[in-house]
Amino acid sequence: MIRNVELRAVRRARWQIGLLVGLAIGVLLAMAGAIAYEVMRHSQEQQIGRELDYGIRNGIIAGPPACSWIFFYAPDGRLTHGDRAAPTDLPLHDDVDTVAATGITQNRQVDRDGTTYWTRTQARGDVIVQAVFDSRFQIADRRHLLTAFLLAAAAGLLAAMLAAMLVGHRAVAPLAEALTRQRRFVADASHELRTPIAQVHTRAQVLARRAAHHGADHRDLDRLVDTTRRLGEIVDELLLSARLAADPDGPRPDAPVDLARLTAEETERALNGTTSVTLTTPPRPVPIVGVESALRRVVSELLANALLHTPGGRIAVTVRTSPGTAELVVADTGDGFDPADAERIFDRFHRGPGGARGFGLGLALLREVVTGHGGTIVADGHPGRGATFTVRLPLAAGPGSSRPPP
Repeated sequence: MIRNVELRAVRRARWQIGLLVGLAIGVLLAMAGAIAYEVMRHSQEQQIGRELDYGIRNGIIAGPPACSWIFFYAPDGRLTHGDRAAPTDLPLHDDVDTVAATGITQNRQVDRDGTTYWTRTQARGDVIVQAVFDSRFQIADRRHLLTAFLLAAAAGLLAAMLAAMLVGHRAVAPLAEALTRQRRFVADASHELRTPIAQVHTRAQVLARRAAHHGADHRDLDRLVDTTRRLGEIVDELLLSARLAADPDGPRPDAPVDLARLTAEETERALNGTTSVTLTTPPRPVPIVGVESALRRVVSELLANALLHTPGGRIAVTVRTSPGTAELVVADTGDGFDPADAERIFDRFHRGPGGARGFGLGLALLREVVTGHGGTIVADGHPGRGATFTVRLPLAAGPGSSRPPP
């Protein structure tokens, strides 16, 4: 599961790099296209303006004959002659009347029949001239430019994203290799440390027994035995964590694990005379699919954490079910922890001022095992008011359940 998460993170980083680079190039292409389109449009409008000016002055437009018309009016607004028949609703007699009355040049754009007609009506000596220019070819040129740009932008964006993904792959490849080497190192180091630590622990136990047999003070030896035991636990946790990362999709048993039975067995094993432990389980089995040894580690770690921080207090262990989900809740009245550390206590080797476990991989490994089984774990606590850990795991599919196993 952990390796899958890391691989998904690497793939996600690769896609993000490709997407961001592609978007950046796309934005640049869009800006370049918008600027080019605007420059072309402005240039065309200036050219149309020059054509209309030339038509007013000379009585003829130099552009394509099929796209221009010239009309002449008497000072009183009567049409005297035109070069040929105009499109529907042209010429604009209202503009002619306005120029005849005020002498102010009139410019207008008329959208009709899928094109835009540019008109200019202006007094020239003792006549009024109206020039009309059809900009259909200019509009077609802009559309062709826009279509070509969109096609080029799409191809460029696709090529940019592919190139960015290739660059992203090469950029994150060292990270993926580093993660793989880290997991391999942890597994190799843990494996190599197990044997010498076990030997030291055994020899410390022998020395402690000899010292007790001869009546000598063996407190230092007891501390040595406890330290070597803890070192062995840490190495085992490192090795288990490395195995989970190296083989997240390892074999799963066909038969489901009864969480209620497993919790009852681990609770009975962890009981001592100084702590009151209350166990509440449903009368029927609570089946979940997973590795029994790993799930036992989850229960034992939660109990060990509660016992460590609840000397003489009360601990409540509860197993219950909800639709499709099994819940394990371990609540204590011990030291508690700062609510701000609710997530950090699951970090490896975290030492929290609020009483969270001060060293080791216990809670971090616990979360790896829970998430590896498709579940979640949350912690809640307050300084001096105890802590509550809640584990949720998917129920195994059964005759009365529609939920598939993870």
